[in-house]
Amino acid sequence: MLKKILRKLLTFVYKVEVKGLDNYQKAGNRVLIISNHTSFLDPLLLGAFLPDDITFAINTQISERWWLKPFLKLSQVFPMDPTHPLSLKELINHLKKDTKTVIFPEGRITVTGSLMKIYDGPGMVADKSEAMILPIRIDGAEYTHFSRLRNSVRLRLFPKITIRILSPTQIKAPDSLRGKNRRKFSGHVLTDIMTEMMFATSHYRQTLFSGLLEARKIHGCSHTVAEDLERKPLSYDALITRSILIGDLIRDITREGENVGVFLPNSTKTLCVVLGLQLHGRTPAMLNYSTGSSGMLSACNTAQVKTVLTSRRFIELGKFQNEADQLSQQMTLVYLEDIASALNLFTKAKAYVKCKTASYWYKHTRYSADSPAVILFTSGSEGTPKGVVLSHSNILANHKQIQSRINFNAQDVVLNFLPMFHSFGFTVGTMLPIMSGMTTFFYPSPLHYAVIPEIAYEINATIMFGTNTFLSAYGKKAHPYDFYSIRYVVAGAEKLQEGTRQLWSDKFGIRILEGYGATETAPVTSVNTPMDCKPGTVGRIMPDMNYHLEAIPGIEEGGKLHVSGPNIMLGYLLADNPGTLVPPESIYGKGWYDTGDIVHIDEEGFISIRGRSKRFAKIGGEMVSLTAVEQLASKAWPGALHAAVSIPDPKKGEQILLLTTQKNAVIQDIEAVAAGVAKIALPRKIFIVDAIPVMATGKVNYPAVTDLAYRIIDSNSTL
Repeated sequence: MLKKILRKLLTFVYKVEVKGLDNYQKAGNRVLIISNHTSFLDPLLLGAFLPDDITFAINTQISERWWLKPFLKLSQVFPMDPTHPLSLKELINHLKKDTKTVIFPEGRITVTGSLMKIYDGPGMVADKSEAMILPIRIDGAEYTHFSRLRNSVRLRLFPKITIRILSPTQIKAPDSLRGKNRRKFSGHVLTDIMTEMMFATSHYRQTLFSGLLEARKIHGCSHTVAEDLERKPLSYDALITRSILIGDLIRDITREGENVGVFLPNSTKTLCVVLGLQLHGRTPAMLNYSTGSSGMLSACNTAQVKTVLTSRRFIELGKFQNEADQLSQQMTLVYLEDIASALNLFTKAKAYVKCKTASYWYKHTRYSADSPAVILFTSGSEGTPKGVVLSHSNILANHKQIQSRINFNAQDVVLNFLPMFHSFGFTVGTMLPIMSGMTTFFYPSPLHYAVIPEIAYEINATIMFGTNTFLSAYGKKAHPYDFYSIRYVVAGAEKLQEGTRQLWSDKFGIRILEGYGATETAPVTSVNTPMDCKPGTVGRIMPDMNYHLEAIPGIEEGGKLHVSGPNIMLGYLLADNPGTLVPPESIYGKGWYDTGDIVHIDEEGFISIRGRSKRFAKIGGEMVSLTAVEQLASKAWPGALHAAVSIPDPKKGEQILLLTTQKNAVIQDIEAVAAGVAKIALPRKIFIVDAIPVMATGKVNYPAVTDLAYRIIDSNSTL
């Protein structure tokens, strides 16, 4: 009777909704129920809404608190001392009696809003007792005043609480594992179950604008989410209002379903343009202006772009007049200053009203989570650039995958200097913060090495995303205290060099988290995290992603990586068939993406990149990684930049050339650090250059490096 009363009371106050009760029945009789720990309400919620008499395994000290004792009488309590090994043995024996027991594997209420550390003990209990594991996600209780997030999120009196019960599973450790290794394995599997649960129960099947409205509801209308060098912070209401304003203006000069070019810098205005286009079913095609007019014209032709949005001020400050003139000859250039002249008090008032009522009228639009959200163009580091079409769901899924592994909160400030035409800059640097309640600060160029550390210091940045090239440059220029407020620095797009890692660790006390991905995966495929990090790797694959390693002749350890998952692109737009979407497909079937990268995945799931399949040289029948050659060069000369390429060789098939900025570099320096490395894996020639060609994103421009190598060869008759 008391449970029924509590159930009705909680349903009335918090509109509690329980989903997946059929999974509860499927779990059987011997069940270890695991749940995330969001608030002091959690045991009460599970005790009131789960059927049957269940046992709660609770820390001994917590179970003795006077205010909790009346609620614990609703169910059987199994007091546990986490520091006492016998407590776990007793819990195992308790489960073997075919009981249903709840345990919170984090061992404490979250203070981050995300999963905390997952203890190995509950995993071992599930393994030893052979119990079914029933994952349960409690969502919404973290916004009540019973949580520990008072200074992290906006607490509310009566937020809606949802209890989601997932399909039961089991931990089956290999018989060969014993003792600590078996316990570690079980804990690792349990952590994966918890993170998969957090992702599976997240709401990513929606459009970006819907996600923006959802974020406003959670964090508040006046919460600041974006700022740039103009120092005019945008709240959720301001961002939505301005996006509606610009979207309505663009709607009148474009048609639904059209791909519209965006030739603009990192700024809050560009963000509003992107959201405004998406609001009315137009797809922003982000033009990489570092490729010049020829690159942008090629991209526009591939995506069949007829209209390009830009700004007179941007053209002037960026000295892009020539590029603008070239574009205007083949398509319509629309300047934001011109269309903004149509704004008046009435249109602004109308946009504000639409902003405040957006949660009602937007849900009646017909745009789906699977419709195109953006077109990004590959860098073309190994061939002709392609248009990558990402859906709303692709981008939001990648956000939720990241959030299931790394905690962010509304107090975080992201310094975003990566251009929006780059996948890392668009999905992670721009959209992730505004969809998660963080503030993103736009800086227009990553090349201002002395300025960016000062900006980080001034805005109290807590998160930075960058490439090795940029992070190395910032680290050398920055004052040791410039990054005092930084919580996370995540590196991607290129290999993180050991010298860069060591520089940031020694000078700033910051551990760089290396990740890996591609534009086609929206972009994060794997990442190291504060709780799950192995230096030298690019972390573990994202939740709900599958992978296969294709065997490559000559490669003994690892293979070519193929991936699938909810963050895989809708498809390519190719130059030889403009405007036609080509869905992803590999040898493993439709929906699979062939990354082209040779990787090794260890027993814990950590990925090590061996190199691009196209960046292997075949010498005397053996496959040699050009990336490995570059790593040897970095080890010999950590302060310089290096790039290895291969050219035909009449005797051995191919030969390796190394271009380096290290003065007086000789092959003997590499041989000194290459103990145990076969001679064929060393460069045949070393060319000393003033600079290594790179693209705007900081990645090495290998076609340009190869051209440079041939020019050096042609100009030197002794080679």
